[in-house]
Amino acid sequence: MKSVILMVMSACLLLSGCVQKQVKPNNPEYAPVRPQALMQPKPQNGSIYNAATSINLYGDGRAHRVGDILTITLQESTSSQKSATTDIDKEGTTTLEQATAFGEPVTAFGKPVSFSLPTSTTEFSGDGSSDMSNNLSGNITVTVHDVLPNGTLLVKGEKWLTLNQGDEYIRISGMVRPQDISSDNTVVSTKLADARIAYSGTGAVHDSNVMGWMSRFFISAIWPF
Repeated sequence: MKSVILMVMSACLLLSGCVQKQVKPNNPEYAPVRPQALMQPKPQNGSIYNAATSINLYGDGRAHRVGDILTITLQESTSSQKSATTDIDKEGTTTLEQATAFGEPVTAFGKPVSFSLPTSTTEFSGDGSSDMSNNLSGNITVTVHDVLPNGTLLVKGEKWLTLNQGDEYIRISGMVRPQDISSDNTVVSTKLADARIAYSGTGAVHDSNVMGWMSRFFISAIWPF
Protein backbone atom coordinates (compact mmCIF):
# COMPACT_ATOMS: atom_id res chain seq x y z
CA MET A 1 0.00 0.00 0.00
CA LYS A 2 2.83 2.38 0.86
CA SER A 3 4.49 1.73 -2.49
CA VAL A 4 1.27 2.64 -4.33
CA ILE A 5 0.92 5.88 -2.36
CA LEU A 6 4.56 6.73 -3.05
CA MET A 7 4.08 6.07 -6.76
CA VAL A 8 1.00 8.31 -6.88
CA MET A 9 2.76 11.12 -5.04
CA SER A 10 5.80 10.89 -7.33
CA ALA A 11 3.61 11.00 -10.43
CA CYS A 12 1.69 13.99 -9.08
CA LEU A 13 4.91 15.88 -8.42
CA LEU A 14 6.13 15.02 -11.90
CA LEU A 15 2.95 16.28 -13.54
CA SER A 16 2.87 19.42 -11.43
CA GLY A 17 6.28 20.31 -12.84
CA CYS A 18 4.84 20.07 -16.36
CA VAL A 19 2.25 22.79 -15.79
CA GLN A 20 2.59 25.49 -18.42
CA LYS A 21 4.05 28.77 -17.26
CA GLN A 22 2.08 31.96 -17.51
CA VAL A 23 2.57 33.55 -20.94
CA LYS A 24 3.57 37.21 -20.77
CA PRO A 25 3.73 39.94 -23.43
CA ASN A 26 6.86 41.65 -24.76
CA ASN A 27 8.60 38.43 -25.70
CA PRO A 28 11.98 39.44 -27.21
CA GLU A 29 11.57 36.74 -29.86
CA TYR A 30 8.58 38.61 -31.36
CA ALA A 31 9.61 42.17 -30.54
CA PRO A 32 9.87 44.66 -33.45
CA VAL A 33 13.37 44.93 -34.83
CA ARG A 34 15.10 48.15 -35.78
CA PRO A 35 16.55 48.31 -39.28
CA GLN A 36 20.07 49.17 -38.11
CA ALA A 37 20.08 46.18 -35.76
CA LEU A 38 20.47 43.64 -38.58
CA MET A 39 21.45 45.63 -41.66
CA GLN A 40 25.12 46.24 -42.38
CA PRO A 41 26.13 49.88 -42.85
CA LYS A 42 25.97 50.83 -46.49
CA PRO A 43 28.42 53.25 -48.07
CA GLN A 44 27.25 56.75 -48.86
CA ASN A 45 26.48 57.18 -52.54
CA GLY A 46 26.43 60.93 -52.41
CA SER A 47 26.21 63.93 -50.14
CA ILE A 48 22.43 63.60 -49.84
CA TYR A 49 21.37 60.34 -51.50
CA ASN A 50 21.87 57.06 -49.60
CA ALA A 51 20.82 53.78 -51.22
CA ALA A 52 20.28 52.10 -47.84
CA THR A 53 17.58 54.50 -46.67
CA SER A 54 16.21 55.88 -49.91
CA ILE A 55 12.46 55.83 -50.56
CA ASN A 56 11.21 55.24 -54.07
CA LEU A 57 8.46 57.75 -54.76
CA TYR A 58 7.15 55.48 -57.48
CA GLY A 59 7.36 52.25 -55.47
CA ASP A 60 4.40 50.17 -54.32
CA GLY A 61 5.13 50.48 -50.57
CA ARG A 62 5.49 46.74 -50.02
CA ALA A 63 7.72 45.50 -47.22
CA HIS A 64 11.15 44.52 -48.50
CA ARG A 65 13.72 45.63 -45.89
CA VAL A 66 14.54 44.73 -42.30
CA GLY A 67 12.25 46.70 -40.01
CA ASP A 68 9.47 47.19 -42.58
CA ILE A 69 5.91 46.51 -41.48
CA LEU A 70 3.70 43.86 -43.07
CA THR A 71 0.07 42.97 -42.33
CA ILE A 72 -0.88 39.28 -42.29
CA THR A 73 -4.49 38.27 -42.90
CA LEU A 74 -5.30 35.18 -40.85
CA GLN A 75 -7.31 32.64 -42.81
CA GLU A 76 -6.64 29.38 -40.99
CA SER A 77 -9.14 26.54 -41.01
CA THR A 78 -8.36 22.95 -40.00
CA SER A 79 -10.48 19.86 -39.46
CA SER A 80 -9.47 16.34 -38.46
CA GLN A 81 -11.24 13.19 -37.33
CA LYS A 82 -9.82 9.94 -35.99
CA SER A 83 -11.26 6.87 -34.31
CA ALA A 84 -9.83 3.54 -33.15
CA THR A 85 -11.36 0.40 -31.59
CA THR A 86 -9.40 -2.55 -30.20
CA ASP A 87 -10.76 -5.84 -28.78
CA ILE A 88 -8.52 -8.62 -27.46
CA ASP A 89 -9.81 -11.93 -26.06
CA LYS A 90 -7.61 -14.85 -25.01
CA GLU A 91 -8.59 -18.09 -23.27
CA GLY A 92 -6.37 -21.02 -22.35
CA THR A 93 -6.52 -24.33 -20.42
CA THR A 94 -3.57 -26.46 -19.28
CA THR A 95 -4.03 -30.17 -18.39
CA LEU A 96 -1.39 -32.79 -17.54
CA GLU A 97 -2.64 -36.35 -18.01
CA GLN A 98 -1.46 -39.39 -16.05
CA ALA A 99 2.34 -39.34 -15.97
CA THR A 100 4.20 -42.56 -16.82
CA ALA A 101 7.78 -43.75 -16.40
CA PHE A 102 9.18 -46.89 -18.06
CA GLY A 103 5.66 -47.82 -19.03
CA GLU A 104 4.35 -47.66 -15.50
CA PRO A 105 2.10 -44.92 -14.08
CA VAL A 106 3.79 -42.51 -11.71
CA THR A 107 2.16 -42.28 -8.31
CA ALA A 108 2.67 -40.20 -5.20
CA PHE A 109 1.45 -41.43 -1.88
CA GLY A 110 -0.44 -44.10 -3.69
CA LYS A 111 -2.26 -41.67 -5.98
CA PRO A 112 -1.67 -41.07 -9.71
CA VAL A 113 0.25 -37.92 -10.62
CA SER A 114 -1.89 -35.63 -12.80
CA PHE A 115 -3.13 -32.09 -12.56
CA SER A 116 -4.94 -29.41 -14.49
CA LEU A 117 -4.92 -25.61 -14.25
CA PRO A 118 -8.11 -23.59 -14.21
CA THR A 119 -9.11 -21.90 -17.42
CA SER A 120 -7.44 -18.51 -17.81
CA THR A 121 -9.20 -15.71 -19.64
CA THR A 122 -7.77 -12.35 -20.70
CA GLU A 123 -9.91 -9.63 -22.19
CA PHE A 124 -9.14 -6.09 -23.30
CA SER A 125 -11.40 -3.57 -24.96
CA GLY A 126 -10.42 -0.04 -25.95
CA ASP A 127 -12.28 2.63 -27.84
CA GLY A 128 -11.03 6.10 -28.72
CA SER A 129 -12.17 8.89 -31.00
CA SER A 130 -11.09 12.42 -31.80
CA ASP A 131 -12.91 15.10 -33.77
CA MET A 132 -11.29 18.53 -34.00
CA SER A 133 -12.14 21.65 -35.96
CA ASN A 134 -10.44 25.05 -35.73
CA ASN A 135 -11.01 28.37 -37.43
CA LEU A 136 -8.90 31.50 -37.02
CA SER A 137 -9.47 34.77 -38.83
CA GLY A 138 -8.33 38.34 -38.33
CA ASN A 139 -5.33 40.55 -38.97
CA ILE A 140 -1.96 40.99 -37.30
CA THR A 141 0.78 43.41 -38.31
CA VAL A 142 4.37 42.16 -38.00
CA THR A 143 7.85 43.41 -38.83
CA VAL A 144 10.53 42.04 -41.13
CA HIS A 145 13.31 40.54 -39.03
CA ASP A 146 15.60 39.36 -41.79
CA VAL A 147 15.94 39.26 -45.56
CA LEU A 148 17.39 36.03 -46.92
CA PRO A 149 19.81 36.03 -49.86
CA ASN A 150 17.02 34.90 -52.21
CA GLY A 151 14.82 37.83 -51.16
CA THR A 152 12.50 35.86 -48.86
CA LEU A 153 11.38 37.86 -45.82
CA LEU A 154 11.49 36.45 -42.30
CA VAL A 155 8.62 38.07 -40.36
CA LYS A 156 7.60 37.90 -36.69
CA GLY A 157 5.15 39.67 -34.43
CA GLU A 158 2.57 39.41 -31.70
CA LYS A 159 -0.69 41.12 -30.72
CA TRP A 160 -2.13 41.33 -27.21
CA LEU A 161 -5.72 42.23 -26.34
CA THR A 162 -6.56 43.09 -22.74
CA LEU A 163 -10.14 42.13 -21.87
CA ASN A 164 -12.15 42.43 -18.69
CA GLN A 165 -11.47 38.80 -17.71
CA GLY A 166 -7.91 38.40 -18.93
CA ASP A 167 -5.72 38.78 -22.00
CA GLU A 168 -5.73 37.21 -25.43
CA TYR A 169 -2.71 37.07 -27.68
CA ILE A 170 -1.68 36.04 -31.18
CA ARG A 171 1.91 35.23 -32.10
CA ILE A 172 3.04 34.50 -35.60
CA SER A 173 6.29 33.94 -37.45
CA GLY A 174 7.23 32.61 -40.86
CA MET A 175 8.78 33.33 -44.25
CA VAL A 176 7.10 35.32 -47.01
CA ARG A 177 7.94 35.61 -50.68
CA PRO A 178 7.90 39.22 -51.94
CA GLN A 179 5.69 38.23 -54.88
CA ASP A 180 3.02 36.95 -52.48
CA ILE A 181 2.60 40.39 -50.89
CA SER A 182 -0.39 42.23 -52.35
CA SER A 183 -0.40 45.85 -53.45
CA ASP A 184 -1.86 46.99 -50.08
CA ASN A 185 1.12 45.43 -48.22
CA THR A 186 -0.81 42.42 -46.91
CA VAL A 187 -0.29 38.69 -47.25
CA VAL A 188 -2.56 35.74 -46.46
CA SER A 189 -1.35 33.50 -43.63
CA THR A 190 -1.65 30.44 -45.87
CA LYS A 191 1.23 31.88 -47.92
CA LEU A 192 3.64 31.76 -44.96
CA ALA A 193 6.33 29.10 -45.10
CA ASP A 194 7.46 27.43 -41.86
CA ALA A 195 4.59 29.26 -40.15
CA ARG A 196 4.24 29.30 -36.37
CA ILE A 197 0.87 30.62 -35.23
CA ALA A 198 -0.16 30.66 -31.57
CA TYR A 199 -3.52 31.90 -30.30
CA SER A 200 -4.37 31.61 -26.62
CA GLY A 201 -4.99 33.71 -23.55
CA THR A 202 -4.55 34.23 -19.86
CA GLY A 203 -6.88 35.01 -16.98
CA ALA A 204 -9.93 33.49 -15.33
CA VAL A 205 -11.73 32.41 -18.52
CA HIS A 206 -8.65 30.66 -19.88
CA ASP A 207 -7.84 28.97 -16.56
CA SER A 208 -11.39 27.63 -16.23
CA ASN A 209 -10.89 25.64 -19.46
CA VAL A 210 -7.61 24.04 -18.38
CA MET A 211 -7.70 20.58 -16.80
CA GLY A 212 -6.01 20.33 -13.39
CA TRP A 213 -2.80 18.35 -12.95
CA MET A 214 -4.51 15.74 -10.75
CA SER A 215 -7.15 15.08 -13.42
CA ARG A 216 -4.44 14.81 -16.08
CA PHE A 217 -2.70 12.18 -13.95
CA PHE A 218 -5.75 9.90 -13.84
CA ILE A 219 -6.09 9.91 -17.64
CA SER A 220 -2.37 9.79 -18.44
CA ALA A 221 -0.44 6.76 -19.68
CA ILE A 222 1.43 6.39 -16.36
CA TRP A 223 -1.79 5.63 -14.44
CA PRO A 224 -1.48 1.85 -13.86
CA PHE A 225 -5.20 1.03 -13.76
